[in-house]
Amino acid sequence: MITPKALPRRTFLRGLGAAIALPVLDAMAPAFASQLPGKAPVRMGFVYVPNGMDIRNWTLDYEGKLQGLSRIMAPLEPFKEDMIVFGNLTHNNGRALLDGAGDHGRCCGSYLTGVQPKKTAVDIHCGISCDQIVANQIGNQTRFPSLELGMEDGRQAGDCDSGYSCAYTNNLAWRSETQALPPILDPRALFERLFGVDAGLTPEQKSRRNKFRRSILDFVTDDTKKLEGNLGPTDKRKLDEYLSSIREIERQLERAEKDNAQIDPHMAKPYGIPADFAEHFKLMTDMLTVAMQADLSRVFTFLVTREGTSRSYRELGIPDGHHPLTHHRNEPALMEKVSQINTYHVKQFAGWVEKLKSIKEGNSSLLDNSMIVYGAGLTDGNRHNHEDLPTVMVGKGGNYFKTGRRVVVRRETPMSNLFLSMMDRMGVHAEHFGDSTGPVNGLNLG
Repeated sequence: MITPKALPRRTFLRGLGAAIALPVLDAMAPAFASQLPGKAPVRMGFVYVPNGMDIRNWTLDYEGKLQGLSRIMAPLEPFKEDMIVFGNLTHNNGRALLDGAGDHGRCCGSYLTGVQPKKTAVDIHCGISCDQIVANQIGNQTRFPSLELGMEDGRQAGDCDSGYSCAYTNNLAWRSETQALPPILDPRALFERLFGVDAGLTPEQKSRRNKFRRSILDFVTDDTKKLEGNLGPTDKRKLDEYLSSIREIERQLERAEKDNAQIDPHMAKPYGIPADFAEHFKLMTDMLTVAMQADLSRVFTFLVTREGTSRSYRELGIPDGHHPLTHHRNEPALMEKVSQINTYHVKQFAGWVEKLKSIKEGNSSLLDNSMIVYGAGLTDGNRHNHEDLPTVMVGKGGNYFKTGRRVVVRRETPMSNLFLSMMDRMGVHAEHFGDSTGPVNGLNLG
């Protein structure tokens, strides 16, 4: 199947249960001709942070070309030309209208659905999320229609006050009005889903196998050598960098599992989850990057710890829980801690954006061919308000969006309008979604 003339887009390196998809290579150009001639696929993603923001240190006081960024957004300064900062986008269905599952349940449950969650323990009812609408239409073009990721926050069993509350605060993606798609929290579980090495093994078999763990790359050595013989110098370099990134992910996983072996064995933390927030975030986004490079999926959601989380950030010298801190009652010392946490989250995100921008795809980058929304479902965690939500989008969506600016829409413009525009860019044309009133005008280059 592999020839010097052209390489099928869905080529895999295989061996002993492992299957490694390839990144976009120059040799695949003919394979992409049926979508966008000479261009890589466009990816759509959502990165959700909990408990709102210290909005004083987020909001910009101007429109138009991005100049200086706010304190919280400052880590994104090197990528000003690659982003759009939005103003006045609102989730009306996050508010307490007729019913709902509390502010935190409503803001998270409505974020990608535009529909207010119902407050009932026996009838969990939300709406189909925009990522799943897209996945339903284009998901057959990739190995995974969508990927759902998240981060563990140290919650103990019983922390949720009811089943419906957990369903809404713990999930972003909704396949149907009553079925959420839980995010994968454990990096090892995500690795095995992407590459399939441990598929079908029992926990006992995995434990025995771990004692003699080998790199997944060892299983595909023969296929790798055959492939390299049919690639040009540029593609060989790309392949080497790609496989090296997979090996580095394996090393990170091994370190996390070794460190966790020293933790109290009675704790419920899955064995592959790092205790350190930044390390966990990097592991998950490194694997998501590989999945995007290899076109394993073009749609993803990433829940950066559950909505309403009380995770502490001792690495910042903040032992207090995040959620209680957001109820700061305008006390400067507490507000300062919230700002530090918000900035810390953006710093991790900016590190990932830098990596996406460094990965070349033809004459563009992986970041250029993506559109990723970073934001929260609450504005101010103290007031629990849902208007003018903190929202930034990075990436040009395949040279489609005009970036490097702050776009302030009319007050009370539904957040669903932005998502409708993103869906349209993915080739999914809908007249209406959630509480949308139409796409956001003036975003594209056309």
